[in-house]
Amino acid sequence: MAEVFDDETEQTISIQEYLKEVEEQELEADLVLGGDEGKECTYSKGYMKRQAIFSCLTCTPDGNAGVCTACSLSCHDGHEIVELWTKRNFRCDCGNSKFGDFICKLFSNKDVENANNSYNHNFKGSYCICNRPYPDPDVEEQVEMIQCCMCEDWFHEEHLGLSSIDEIPRDEEGEPLYEDFICSACSAICSFLIQYPSSIWAVGRHSAGKDSLLSELPENNNTQTDSCVLETSSSASIIAENKPMFLSKNWRSALCRCEKCIHNYKLKNISFLVDEEDSIAEYEKIAKQKREEKLQEQEGAELKLFNNLGHVEKIEILNGIADMKDEIRTFMESFDSSKPITSADIHQVFENLAKKRRRTE
Repeated sequence: MAEVFDDETEQTISIQEYLKEVEEQELEADLVLGGDEGKECTYSKGYMKRQAIFSCLTCTPDGNAGVCTACSLSCHDGHEIVELWTKRNFRCDCGNSKFGDFICKLFSNKDVENANNSYNHNFKGSYCICNRPYPDPDVEEQVEMIQCCMCEDWFHEEHLGLSSIDEIPRDEEGEPLYEDFICSACSAICSFLIQYPSSIWAVGRHSAGKDSLLSELPENNNTQTDSCVLETSSSASIIAENKPMFLSKNWRSALCRCEKCIHNYKLKNISFLVDEEDSIAEYEKIAKQKREEKLQEQEGAELKLFNNLGHVEKIEILNGIADMKDEIRTFMESFDSSKPITSADIHQVFENLAKKRRRTE
């Protein structure tokens, strides 16, 4: 709240928009953590299909290591930490050989190195092909980036390799229509997707989807054949290279799972494509369950605290709640519910409450 009040730009939002934004931010944070309360190092769980990972630039300035949520809080508190969202097939590095003499406080008996971990420039705090940090200190207005579902790097829309960002599939309100995005560097690996039906491709008004890729292919490659989809022609691979892909919801469910395709996925090291949809769904399901449990625990703790108070304390709290309701009601009556409010208006509400409490003391 302090950051909202200290904002001197006088930005305006409605109360409904503000409350919705707070709720969305809390839910987003919980979804990233996947229900992890940050109490135990995840090392014993091995290479997890999905978990939140952090990079400590204080301990590993080369950006060649990642730590779990618990270790970021217990072992690296006060350090320069880079939040990496979530990573697939990753095992906590905290305290291994990459950290020198530093020993993990939560799980000290770790292997020298996690050979199956994968690292990119995100671990150094750099993103996109421009290698800029996020947030970028040299930019006044931060621009959101989108993540490639293959390499898991993040990209600015203007750096996707499109002739115009209008090619990104969006609806009339400008909201994205795609479920997943594959960057131009990874698209060659997934050139076989061109052989799939158009239903897996996100389509917008000026979409850079399947049609824009197929228009450059020879005519006899524009339709899916009876052969395995991974047996694409070299021309398909060439056309797909350096072309970003935008895929529709549930596109993974359409992927071929025959023995031959599964083998080819393994050869390409992209087996995660066929099972990641379920793992992501399970990850988010656990996060939502944990969030609901946390909210219920908070409500229960507040009720227990209230019931343990004396009669006088209860009356004071109830009077305070009543005063706040009256002040908010008065404020709302003077404004249209859809009318934007400023941080100064919110200041005034709480200032009026403080004055009222001072008069009654």
